[in-house]
Amino acid sequence: MLPYVSRHPLTGSLLRSLRHHLKPAQNTNAPIAGSLQGGGLFRRSFSGPSSSSSGGGGGAEGWAAEEVVEYLNEGGEVICSGKGFIRPVNPGKDSHFLVGDRPTPLSDGAAVAKILEVVRRWRWGPDMESNLSRLQFVPSPLQLSRAISHLLRSSPSSSSSSSGDAEAALGLLRWARRQPWYAPDDGSYSLLLDRLNSSGDFDGVQALFDDLMAESGGGAASFSGAGNRAIQYLARAGRLEVSFHCFKNLLAGGAAVETQTFNALITLFLSKGLPYKAFEIYESMGESSAALDGATYNLLVPALARSGRLDAALKLYHEMKTGGGAGLRPSLQTFSSLVDSLGKSGRLELALQVYCDMQADGHRPSAATFGSMIESFVKAGKLDAAVKLWEEMKTTGFRPNFALFTAMVEAHARSGRLGGAAALFAEMEKAGFLPTPATYASLIETHAAAGEVDAAMKLYTSMAGAGMRPGLSTYSALLSLLSSKKLPDMAGKILLEMKAAGFPADVAASDVLMGFIRGGTTELALQWLQFMGSAGVRTNNFIVRQLFESCMRAALYGAARPLLEAYVGGAAKVDLILYTSILAHLVRCKEEGDERRLMGILATTGHPAHHFLCELFSGPERRGKPVLALVREFFHGLDMELEEGAARYFVNVLLNYLVLMGQMNRARCVWKVAYESKLFPKAIVFDQHIAWSLDVRSLSVGAALAATAHTLHRFRKRMLYYGVVPRRIKLVTGPSLRMAVAATLAALESPFEVGRVVLRAPGELVLDWFKRPIVQQFLVNEIPSKADVLLHRLDVLFPSSSPEIRSTLSPPKKRPSSSSSMKNSSF
Repeated sequence: MLPYVSRHPLTGSLLRSLRHHLKPAQNTNAPIAGSLQGGGLFRRSFSGPSSSSSGGGGGAEGWAAEEVVEYLNEGGEVICSGKGFIRPVNPGKDSHFLVGDRPTPLSDGAAVAKILEVVRRWRWGPDMESNLSRLQFVPSPLQLSRAISHLLRSSPSSSSSSSGDAEAALGLLRWARRQPWYAPDDGSYSLLLDRLNSSGDFDGVQALFDDLMAESGGGAASFSGAGNRAIQYLARAGRLEVSFHCFKNLLAGGAAVETQTFNALITLFLSKGLPYKAFEIYESMGESSAALDGATYNLLVPALARSGRLDAALKLYHEMKTGGGAGLRPSLQTFSSLVDSLGKSGRLELALQVYCDMQADGHRPSAATFGSMIESFVKAGKLDAAVKLWEEMKTTGFRPNFALFTAMVEAHARSGRLGGAAALFAEMEKAGFLPTPATYASLIETHAAAGEVDAAMKLYTSMAGAGMRPGLSTYSALLSLLSSKKLPDMAGKILLEMKAAGFPADVAASDVLMGFIRGGTTELALQWLQFMGSAGVRTNNFIVRQLFESCMRAALYGAARPLLEAYVGGAAKVDLILYTSILAHLVRCKEEGDERRLMGILATTGHPAHHFLCELFSGPERRGKPVLALVREFFHGLDMELEEGAARYFVNVLLNYLVLMGQMNRARCVWKVAYESKLFPKAIVFDQHIAWSLDVRSLSVGAALAATAHTLHRFRKRMLYYGVVPRRIKLVTGPSLRMAVAATLAALESPFEVGRVVLRAPGELVLDWFKRPIVQQFLVNEIPSKADVLLHRLDVLFPSSSPEIRSTLSPPKKRPSSSSSMKNSSF
């Protein structure tokens, strides 16, 4: 027996596999010759003469037909032995071996075992690839897939061995891809992707996907399974940009994208806060052949609802329950998100419908769902429905949280249901929730608006006792309540606390002052103003003026003057309206002492109208100019664009005062200038020979009398000088001035007939009336006294032969008169 020859060691497992799968015709003791991969660890002996022609020339010396071959392991022990030989028929081209003189195919198990032996020995790199290239058989795709599967599905004892097997399997695949016999296999890629995902090597997953796409050459349809798996792994790992890029490449390659891949990408984009990209994935899903499953619906419906696309969410929801979704069951999250979004958008009927569907589907509404619906109904003002849901929530066993208690208390308060608000507030405190300042404020302001002083002050005290600081609105509501209830002492206490809390108290104190003024309690207003001054709180000139006018209306002239002094001292301007209102009080005043106070108030204003009034009542020596010139000078100094209404008001009051004081001539001068200044542009109308009229409906009594005297004087001049006699003359007085004008003219036996709103007379009768001396006296000078009226009546009854005394305004033509004259009449 010759010593053993070693060419390339073989493990015992491969030899046992060969012995089992090749099944030689000879018995197990037959000699075995030849080798795999150019030989092995063996020794041989010859039982007959050597024959170089009996074999295929396995070595330099050839193999004998009767040669006995013993295969040893690395320890030198005999594994097996037998007669004949084993060697490849076409090394490197097929998998057939000669067993004796008969070619026999190599089994898959033996080929896989040999591949695994080489890969596990060399692991990776050029050594492994060179030994794999020297294999004496051509591996099939199935054998390659089984070898990779065996490498990846083995259960290594350590993570390092696991990663090593993955690297070895990847190296084997890359080597096989360069071989001419390689056929693409989606399963091998899938196995590798599974191992890389389990080991957390997502960079490897991305690289393997790139290899897959490069191998497909743009047509990724044959690798759709592995491609989908890679995208799912990358998406679940949070690799947003990479997974989306791989998704686009897979679509461009024409591969079918699975529903699970779409779901993984939609989940990834939603988790990253990019719902619009998730909706793009959903739209591309509609363009592909992938069908929506339950997970897709339960992802998209909440996302669409939260993003405000409620119509699309409802469409998918109905599709999920009926047709397109094949009756899939929505999840609790889907129901809850729809209810929440529909409620917040104000679509309460649909929200209630989905809520009922959720209960009918067997889902128990969560506390968040109850809270969302209650808040939605509260915001919509449907408090009764919110109360029903509130009771249902408590019946279900859920405990309302702090936000719900607060919302319900404030809703009851805003609705004016103070009893319900108080009960919920007590229940909230009993549940251990400390009300917020907003809740306290809402309750206090509601009770204040309802006028409940005791309840509002009790809540205010409770709020302060809880260590909470009331807000500005709370203080303002309390002060408004106390001012309306005329409680200045309590209001002063609240104001001082408000000021100590750092809030500006000026506005709130001024509001209280205005409340007292509007309530007609001028004495309380003066008391409050005094308190404000002692507390260092100021008010504005507008409120000072309002209080001054209130004091004037209440005839508190002694308190009004200091207010006016403060108003003027505060750089405020006394306008013509304010001055006229004071003058109006003087006109109506009946007490001498009050008249003096009012004259002092008029002097305090410092308005130019007061200087004009003083000069108007002064004598010609002091005045130095005629009354008419003085009046014209004053009215020309007024800005009629800004003060036209005020000037009209001033004329009415001033004429009242002048007529009351018996200054008819001065009153007629004021009216004449006012008419010239177009303050009453439509008072006098000349309608040719038909009608002349005077409209005094917008005038005061004094202004109406002055206007009547002045206008009749104008009518007289027209009729006597120009000989124009109209058909009728009208005095439009309205119902309020009718009696005053009629009484004045009745003393002169006027021909005017008194109607409901007008005094009218024919022009001829008025012409004859104008010729009477007492009428001339009335129109030229002032209103006649009772003595003058009596003399006129006597002259009518008993005419005298004394010549007629004509007016200086009469025309030079002498007219006969049957009435006697009146001489030297004085007023």
